[in-house]
Amino acid sequence: MAAEGAGARSHEAHVVEMFGPQAAAYVASAVHARGADLDALKALVEEARPARLLDLGCGGGHVSFTAAPFAGEVLAYDLSEDMLGAVAAEAKSRGLANIATRQGVAERLPFADASFDMVASRYSAHHWRDVPHALAEVRRVVKEGGQVVMMDVIAPEWPVADTFLQTVELLRDPSHGRDYSASEWTRSAEEAGFRVVRTAHRRLRLEFASWVARIRTPELHVAAIRSLMAGASADVATHFEFEPDGSFSIDTLTLELETA
Repeated sequence: MAAEGAGARSHEAHVVEMFGPQAAAYVASAVHARGADLDALKALVEEARPARLLDLGCGGGHVSFTAAPFAGEVLAYDLSEDMLGAVAAEAKSRGLANIATRQGVAERLPFADASFDMVASRYSAHHWRDVPHALAEVRRVVKEGGQVVMMDVIAPEWPVADTFLQTVELLRDPSHGRDYSASEWTRSAEEAGFRVVRTAHRRLRLEFASWVARIRTPELHVAAIRSLMAGASADVATHFEFEPDGSFSIDTLTLELETA
């Protein structure tokens, strides 16, 4: 007999359960609504003027909102119907009539081959079940000569800091999958049939109180995260730039890809 309770639901259902009720918070989140990576994406989309762009794992919709003024059509695609509803409402309030929504998983894209001129994804892949499979799907649905922009938190290449990051991420959000390293991202992209055109490494500061409040992290887990921070090595504390209130900084990566 299958076990009942939390362990009985699928990974995808777990992600929806964690993020659906917080859809409005992610639309409003300052961390997600701005950043140098979004500014760079805006410049790329403004230059390319894609007829059709896929925002893969759209979350609060900030890639869609950034791209819409310069694209013919933007399709915001996400696992959570609640998140898609919040994105649609925000798009309407902003007068962005060229944003449509579609529900589904990253590993099974319900689109024909070569459906999009550009695919962009931001802060989503660390929740996917199978990133290499999802990238293969992206390769299938993007046109030859199309552009792909992947943006996500990345893990340090050294194991101690990697383990620390994955642990605090999981304590904060039990649906967390993995923050991949830059080398893992490059390898997966190339194996999927892409050529890496450009990469950009950035730092992202996370204000502790809003970081845990946004996903409703239980107090027991908040205390565990603080305990891990207090017991971390000086090297880890320096890398993540620990602050007295628990705020810290992480690494992000933007990969600009083209079909190989």
